[in-house]
Amino acid sequence: MLITIRRQLIVATLIGLCAGGASALFLVVLTYVSTWYLHTSALLFLLPFAGLSITYLYQRFGPALGAGNNLIIDAYHQPRSRYIPFRMVPLIFVTTIVTHLCGGSAGREGTAVQMGGSIAATIARYLKLNAHETSMVILMGISAGFGSVFGTPFAGAVFACEVVVRGNIRASALPFAICAAVVGDQTVRMLRVSHVHYSVATLPPFTLELVGALILAGLLFAAITLVFVLGLWVVEWWCKTNILNPYIRVFIGGVLVIGMTYVLGTHDYNGLSLPLLADAFVGGVPPWAFACKVLFTIVTLGFGFKGGEVTPLFVIGATAGASMGYLFGIEPSYMAAIGLVAVFAAATKTPLASLVLGFELFGGAILLPMMIVVGVAYGCSGFVGIYGAQRNRGRRTRRMQELLVVQLRRARRWLNRVRNKPPFGV
Repeated sequence: MLITIRRQLIVATLIGLCAGGASALFLVVLTYVSTWYLHTSALLFLLPFAGLSITYLYQRFGPALGAGNNLIIDAYHQPRSRYIPFRMVPLIFVTTIVTHLCGGSAGREGTAVQMGGSIAATIARYLKLNAHETSMVILMGISAGFGSVFGTPFAGAVFACEVVVRGNIRASALPFAICAAVVGDQTVRMLRVSHVHYSVATLPPFTLELVGALILAGLLFAAITLVFVLGLWVVEWWCKTNILNPYIRVFIGGVLVIGMTYVLGTHDYNGLSLPLLADAFVGGVPPWAFACKVLFTIVTLGFGFKGGEVTPLFVIGATAGASMGYLFGIEPSYMAAIGLVAVFAAATKTPLASLVLGFELFGGAILLPMMIVVGVAYGCSGFVGIYGAQRNRGRRTRRMQELLVVQLRRARRWLNRVRNKPPFGV
């Protein structure tokens, strides 16, 4: 047992070093291209052509790799039948950078998780590990990628052990996931790559009126999450059903993002939207900001661009929380912090990881109100999340997506019958 534990810790350290180095390079390049886009907004007109290049790379070098995080989760459950090649690392790295360079609304968590998972799977093949050990190593890769890219190692470890099965956590892998995440995070810090952190201005007194407002906010966060998740699935399904050519699909998505940007007259919703996230903690966002970010992210990811969903979820939750703070008469930064965590919990179906994330980002002073809002948002947002491969007590939540597709097809057939029906009396 001691020999096995020692070997697992050595593997976790190796994965943390590799994933941390990849995340550090990714963060540096991402910061550079995001700054470049903010100073050269004309790059937005290249977004449709960037989409064409992204689609070509995936069609040429890895059509199956387009599943992204779902492929990593599938590989955890079926390590022998789901092959993750190392080329997933440069492929997701380059395509995410291209998306952000040209103003696509996407995140960075998906890239880090896929790089970490691909590195871990490669190490597992090189060491010729068995299926059980390979699954544990993949969890280490997810943990190292998530923890290093956000600077939250403990949240990354809990996220990795919780995200693969909804409502369950693999406790036996948690110590090794923590080791990989801490090593990855320290690698990023040693390379002098910093993370942006936000603070809460003032804490309101914990009263019965505040609890009522928090419960209502949790219900609203659950509704926002459902709109985002179902909207993303519906757009992906509609595009793949009605626009069969992936090149035309992604080109149309780029044109739509350009059109929405100039209709709104602002670039705040393109890219990571980190300035918008910072404004949410000082109370300087319009009340409709969260809805615009939802729309931009759904179009960007639904039409075929690459990137993560978590950073947009952070922006959506924080901006919606700040608006609710004004509505309820509560400090906007206080509600922004709670909204950031609650929407993340409801969309990823990882409430424990979300609470740990909130503790690492904002401290323990608002942990109790976070627990209330996260519990309501998680409980009222249903069984569907952003990861279709996530299992739910032995089943895939992808089954929920399949049922939704069936209902959409029935609705479309009904509309076609109504459209072709002759007028009354003819």
